[in-house]
Amino acid sequence: MKKFFSTILVLMTLSLLSPTIHSQTIDKFIDTIYPSLDALYKHLHQNPELSLQEKETSARMAQELRALGYEVTEGIGGYGVVGVFKNGVGPTLLIRTDMDALPMEEKTGLPYASTKKAIGNDGKETFVTHSCGHDIHMSVFVGTAKTMMEYRGSWRGTLLLVAQPAEENGMGAWNMLNDGLYERFPHPDFAIALHDDPFLPAGKVGHKIGALMAGVDMMNVTVYGEGAHGAAPHTGIDPIVLSAQMIQAYQTIVSRRIAPTDPAVVTVGSIHGGTIHNIIPDKVDMQLTLRSYSPSVREEMISSVKRISENIARSAGLSEDKMPKYWIREPHTPALINDVKLTNQMIEVFKNSLGEENVVEVQAQMIGEDFSRYGLADRKIPISMFYLGANNSTFLEKATKEGLEIPGLHSPYFAPIPEPTIKTGVKAMSLAAMNILNNLELMKGN
Repeated sequence: MKKFFSTILVLMTLSLLSPTIHSQTIDKFIDTIYPSLDALYKHLHQNPELSLQEKETSARMAQELRALGYEVTEGIGGYGVVGVFKNGVGPTLLIRTDMDALPMEEKTGLPYASTKKAIGNDGKETFVTHSCGHDIHMSVFVGTAKTMMEYRGSWRGTLLLVAQPAEENGMGAWNMLNDGLYERFPHPDFAIALHDDPFLPAGKVGHKIGALMAGVDMMNVTVYGEGAHGAAPHTGIDPIVLSAQMIQAYQTIVSRRIAPTDPAVVTVGSIHGGTIHNIIPDKVDMQLTLRSYSPSVREEMISSVKRISENIARSAGLSEDKMPKYWIREPHTPALINDVKLTNQMIEVFKNSLGEENVVEVQAQMIGEDFSRYGLADRKIPISMFYLGANNSTFLEKATKEGLEIPGLHSPYFAPIPEPTIKTGVKAMSLAAMNILNNLELMKGN
């Protein structure tokens, strides 16, 4: 009953609001703030930090939000930052950006290219670069924070701005939620985010209702054998041969164990065994990635890997104490499923503000994103992520016609076009946020 009257109060308050600010007015404001966003983007691009090492990046996000008047808390789940702005009675909307970069060398040749190096979590020195575009995400995030504050008279409710560490290794959202994100701060009614897309022209946004990105598991398989001289293989049991047989058999999991209508991927990305030409080793280590959209498919893939591995080991004559060993990284990354009602509402906002020709439907992908976790806490909430075009339209047309390679995410040549990308992102995210906070139908459904 208390929740019912609270919802009625929210709806009555929202009904008194003036209409959401006109998109052309937003354009003019974004033009005025863009120079600061461009400077921020280039600073972030030149100063990337690895997952779980985002000390300076998180400090900068906190500084930006605090200067705008948000109530800022740092150190949530590591280097997570939370900015809160309460703007009267209304729903609570979470807007999330990620902050971490990748352990790779940038080869774009841009004047502001990253030359940074750092010590990775494996203890080795590595180049570091934002080749997944999290610097774009953060620049849009700050621009949205500025826009929402500037036009706070056009919406009511609470903004929960989350700058998340460690998206690339799937730990960031898990760590922040386990550190009490939804207990220490207002629990959101909705959560939204974006991801840049090198295959979409800057100025466009992409949408997908339902499944957008896959659930991800990282699985290690240790295959045992009996070592021997390479010239006398009959005196041992070769784990390299067993591994080869297992890898071939794993390919039947998707083709023969999973329904053709259920997307799934089993990839062996790493295999290590042996030390020299003429020694048969006694073990081989393999690293797999498993991708799926449903818990049942996930379980089928994991159990099939184990069953295949053990039966091949037994068929080779290995004893039970030499059966393969397994390790699965926790937390795994759940599939990202965009809420139907929330996503449809955002699509309408994008079409009205950007033009229908700049709003396109995209295909689901088997990459992973831990933004999914924000909708899967004890009190589940609607979430939606959209794609932000980040490439030069002329180049994309030429590449398509001539069959040229388009540098994608995690490529050393990935180079988003900053100005139209960031401006479009700020406009799309800000207008979507205002609409969500003012939308009576969404609140009734939630």
